[in-house]
Amino acid sequence: MQQTMRWFGPQDNVTLIDIKQAGATGIVTALHQIPVGDVWHVADIKERQQIIKDAGLEWIVVESLPVHEEIKRATGNYLQYIENYKSSIKNLSDCGIKIITYNFMPILDWIRTNHDYINPDGSKALLYNQDAFTYFDVFLLKRPNAENDYSETQKESALKFGSKLSGLEKELLFKNVLLGLPGSKINFTAEQILSLLDNYIDIDNDKLRSNLIHFLSEVAPVASEYGVKLAIHPDDPPFSVLGLPRIVSTEEDLKAIFDAVPFNSNGLCYCTGSLGANPDNNLERIIDDFGDRIHFLHLRNTFRESETIFRESEHLKGDTKMEVIVEKLLLLMNITKVSLPMRPDHGFLHEADKTKETYPGYSLTGRLKGLAELRGLEMGIAYKLNQ
Repeated sequence: MQQTMRWFGPQDNVTLIDIKQAGATGIVTALHQIPVGDVWHVADIKERQQIIKDAGLEWIVVESLPVHEEIKRATGNYLQYIENYKSSIKNLSDCGIKIITYNFMPILDWIRTNHDYINPDGSKALLYNQDAFTYFDVFLLKRPNAENDYSETQKESALKFGSKLSGLEKELLFKNVLLGLPGSKINFTAEQILSLLDNYIDIDNDKLRSNLIHFLSEVAPVASEYGVKLAIHPDDPPFSVLGLPRIVSTEEDLKAIFDAVPFNSNGLCYCTGSLGANPDNNLERIIDDFGDRIHFLHLRNTFRESETIFRESEHLKGDTKMEVIVEKLLLLMNITKVSLPMRPDHGFLHEADKTKETYPGYSLTGRLKGLAELRGLEMGIAYKLNQ
């Protein structure tokens, strides 16, 4: 596997030299300064490439080339935004960047209710608590008709949870849930999120899936023409939030997407954390069934404390048997003769990084630990397979 790490650009407090010294050789990044929907021009791509090259690294994967909300809703100026996306694919290919990760989650990329869960050793992890989210949705945000999405038992449990929160803790919950897009430290406001949610009132899973398939039917042939692999990131968490549709959460979802647009360029970012948070997903079977569509790897682990709570765990200790996953991936790569890029994801916040402002889950030490563990695991399994 190609060892990579995500970098949020020149403003990231984790520097390229930090990443190089961590042992990564590849960079996963994006042009966050370009407004969503605009074309990524060659000059801007090459400028970022040169910064990375000067640090002795290579820009291997784009994460993410965002999909404009109007494409997801198939409304407004969406046809032009699709054309812009095609142009960006071509320009990235012309610059030698051949893997593009994206997601089709409406409005919010990923959600956690607690960014500072304290582990037994004092490090901090990301956590999702359904009671906390329900309390946020129904009693803090007060989304219209939100109460209809939850049972009486769920609402009672959420209200009990919320009754124990201080005013500051309620503010923090609000901030955690409405974290902005990756690479941005600006949170959505209540007014903004409620306005954005209004745009999805008439869009259910079937409609959103239809819009995704239309988008892919347009861009996947272009990606194939230019030798680019598109890797869709699964929903995180893999179930509906804020009443929004979810269409990349299950094995059945993946099959529907790949069957509808059979180009190999229409592929998957195989995220063991997002897919693994749904206990009904069989991560090993996903490799067996869709191995030829896996173009990028997010290797992280989660632990389900209950049916309503899951949290990020150590990369090698969680509900996912990472040793089994890595072995299957190595066997897959032996067949395909493709070395897939991999990055550790959502590392713990360790004492060494507590004074540094970093994007939640993306401090240096936690990801360095994950990268080292995954690299060691890979080497041990590769040795075993070669005996």
